[in-house]
Amino acid sequence: MRELLSGNESIAIGAWEAGVKVATAYPGTPSTEILETIARFKEVKAEWSTNEKVAYEVAYGSSVAGVRSMVSMKHVGLNVAADPLFTSAYAGVNAGFAVVVADDPGMHSSQNEQDSRRHAKAARIPVFEPSDPQEAHDLIKHAFEFSEQWDIPVMVRLTTRVSHTRAPVQIGERVSIPPKGFERDWRKYVMIPANARQRHKILEEKIQKMTEKISDYNWAYRFERGNSDLAFITSGIAYLYLKDAFPNATVLKLNISYPLPIRVIAEFFKEYKNVFVVEEGDPVIEEELARLGYKVKGKPPLPRYGELSADVLLEALGIKNPDGKPPVSAPLRPPALCPGCPHTGVFWALSLLKKSVMGDIGCYTLGALPPYQAMHTTIDMGASITMAFGAEKAGEDTVAVIGDSTFFHSGITGLIDIVHNNGNTTVIILDNRTTGMTGHQDHPGTGKTPQGEGHEIDIETLVKAIGVKHVVTIDPHDLKRTKRAIQEAIRYPGPSVVISKRPCALIPEGRTLYKDNPIYHVDAEKCVGEKCYSCLRVGCPAITVDSGKAFIQATLCVGCGVCEQVCPYDAITS
Repeated sequence: MRELLSGNESIAIGAWEAGVKVATAYPGTPSTEILETIARFKEVKAEWSTNEKVAYEVAYGSSVAGVRSMVSMKHVGLNVAADPLFTSAYAGVNAGFAVVVADDPGMHSSQNEQDSRRHAKAARIPVFEPSDPQEAHDLIKHAFEFSEQWDIPVMVRLTTRVSHTRAPVQIGERVSIPPKGFERDWRKYVMIPANARQRHKILEEKIQKMTEKISDYNWAYRFERGNSDLAFITSGIAYLYLKDAFPNATVLKLNISYPLPIRVIAEFFKEYKNVFVVEEGDPVIEEELARLGYKVKGKPPLPRYGELSADVLLEALGIKNPDGKPPVSAPLRPPALCPGCPHTGVFWALSLLKKSVMGDIGCYTLGALPPYQAMHTTIDMGASITMAFGAEKAGEDTVAVIGDSTFFHSGITGLIDIVHNNGNTTVIILDNRTTGMTGHQDHPGTGKTPQGEGHEIDIETLVKAIGVKHVVTIDPHDLKRTKRAIQEAIRYPGPSVVISKRPCALIPEGRTLYKDNPIYHVDAEKCVGEKCYSCLRVGCPAITVDSGKAFIQATLCVGCGVCEQVCPYDAITS
């Protein structure tokens, strides 16, 4: 049977067909839909984990206990999971274990564009790279078999375009894999130095044998003979860009980009001397070929940053676009918080208070943009709290802003650090009852899991248990209260936490709050236009300017009433 699937959906269905019993993840674009899809299957125990390290360890524990398991995350999440990644490579697996990582070349939704193949190579685990949804479906199934055969975790590396591209995919039936059970082997799984030294040696020997054998797997590569002297070696999504630019080229396509199939490559270089390596991200394959003594071209002239495309490839090779037309780009659309977003009140208050704000990862990162410009750092998950404390130690007066899901992910330990070390930092936790930026996934604060009910962790109770004495929960749409609460927290002589609690306007809980609200409009007679424009500083997309006066688009307004509170001329009414 064939279905139209995205790369992420194909990974999930392929894993289900392969008999996976446990799947874990932390949501992050472009990988989120993998767990959302596999959670629909009753045979799989699926969870949104607290963070990627937890997700990795839960899935790996299931593998050690004897069932096929999978963890998925975006590339920056792999940094969080790096600790178990490296050591699990030493220990190996029991049942098949796949680590699916979605990189984000071009940084469509990320703070960097690191190449996860670097992590895999450093950890000494193999990397599978599909080019399209069908290959994603097929290679994840091979990954579990390969993992079991070689007693090693296997990384399946996706990129944004592979994750989100849709194509017809041939799908099959689920295979039943009996649980192997946990085999107690303390020399294999207990990584004290004496054991780890031996396991490291075993891992290196394993990689060497694997390198020699990969050429025997007919699905690990594909050779396409073309009609020109120029030959290419490529992998992943770069293969599609290459075929678009050079449909008749000679290509050695690698489905496993680490370790390389050295015998196949040796035969390729016997026949072709002018070889160009096309890969998206870092020159990982190119560097490995150079280490093996082959002379190739790649980066430069290909760029080391951003996404590849057929046009980029042609330009790098000095070939003009055949039709002479410049590439077409979609018009830019500035990002903005949604109408009724609960974060608007907090950022409105912070912009008025002129505070330096250490920010975090989430849709609230938009608080850094106009009209608020009320967030001044964003580095990684949880860094808002720890960086604010660091700034305090340096003598700077700052506030930390972090979302609810991010707080559970990486913020709790930072807050403990502040309390334990007698800090004086103010932390604002934006509790919108969901993981908003990645599509409204649940987290420990919602009381729900992807497969049903869970136990809700109350943020206020947790914060007080940590030892914070000054804790206040507010409704951020009460602007006066919000501003006053933040001021009082800043003045408090010790750690303080303000919990801004209101559900996202896009989730059912939020829509219920707004369903009976009246729509607001502007009285043009009372509005003084550019002499004021206080309502525009709320940052609501429903508010625009028409004929020099503020204007509210009725189709976008949700009736939150924030704009009415900031208008000094009573020009906004419902």
